[in-house]
Amino acid sequence: MASPERNKKILLDMVKQPSNDHCADCGAPEPDWASYKLGVFVCVNCSGTHRDLPAISRIKSIRLDFWDDSLVEFMKTWGNAAANAFYEKCVPPFYYRPQEKDCVVLKDQWIRAKYERREFTGENNSLQQVYSSGLYEGILWKKGKDNKQFLKRRFLLSETDFTLRYFTNEDSKKPKAVISMKDLNAVFQPEKIGHGHGLQISYLEEERTRNLFVYHDNSQEIVSCFNAIRATRFAYLKKVDPNARDSDLVPLITRSSIKEGYMEKTGPTQWEPFKKRWFILNVTDRKLSYFKTSLDALELGAVFIGTEGHGYSVREGQSKGNRSGRWRFGVTLETPDRQFVFLCDQEQDQREWIEAFKLVISQPMLPQHYNTEANMRRMKK
Repeated sequence: MASPERNKKILLDMVKQPSNDHCADCGAPEPDWASYKLGVFVCVNCSGTHRDLPAISRIKSIRLDFWDDSLVEFMKTWGNAAANAFYEKCVPPFYYRPQEKDCVVLKDQWIRAKYERREFTGENNSLQQVYSSGLYEGILWKKGKDNKQFLKRRFLLSETDFTLRYFTNEDSKKPKAVISMKDLNAVFQPEKIGHGHGLQISYLEEERTRNLFVYHDNSQEIVSCFNAIRATRFAYLKKVDPNARDSDLVPLITRSSIKEGYMEKTGPTQWEPFKKRWFILNVTDRKLSYFKTSLDALELGAVFIGTEGHGYSVREGQSKGNRSGRWRFGVTLETPDRQFVFLCDQEQDQREWIEAFKLVISQPMLPQHYNTEANMRRMKK
């Protein structure tokens, strides 16, 4: 006869083991749930997707639910390390593995790809062709540049010439834009775009960032599109540096900002009126970009962020005598060329922006950063 307390203790001991103390799917610490059909420990968020797959996975709380002896023995046989060695055996290096803070659609499709479709066990490698064949074509809803309306556009991604093209009509042969993989980035932005599958694609056009905001109603399709972009970017990076290790290239495929949000900004003399702008800070290219709104297509301007040794620093507040804005919480960024003053609406935002700037300033500059700094200065002349 099963002993509830004994089995609970066994499970609580198991979940403390190094391979089990993080969610098997997103890496969140201290998982409190387990799939007794798959033998994995998962967090409360990932357990929701597992519950949607009753034919594949069955979920119980390791603290609150009753566990039969046979189920506990099954968990002991598997565990996260053994399960992931099987279900993640053939994950392509470019394929995005979601983390705890990633959006729902990424985690949901990762779990379905692992367990429901078994894309990475080696049994169904053909399912990877949609994002790893070197060619992707699909219809996405794209936001218009000057309005809020989303329109259907055909997108064509090719590894042959490392480009992403999109067309205004499904039958068009002439693309509206041809985007090089050199500076392309893609990141999910569901809250900003207002759709659970919202994807932001960014690239450089004459050294200025341009954004495309797209989505697809089918979650598997938009995640496949995202991973197809990552596959093509990865192939481009390998061509540029064929001797580089995969582990060095993977972090360069796509990048997320370390801080985004509205601040007020004044001009070079600091006597111009403060204007509300949407700012994006990226640690990879050490660049603070700003836009009129969060969904603007074209960057209004950008500030390069160097190191303290190169004359960059950040502090709280603003100098006395500066013009005031509507918001009260100041951030002053010092650069070799000028002083930038920003105002935040909330003190929490002020603290977060200062910490984000400090993080970028503390990172050593790499050779490509000097090129970025030189190009941005040339653009301002």
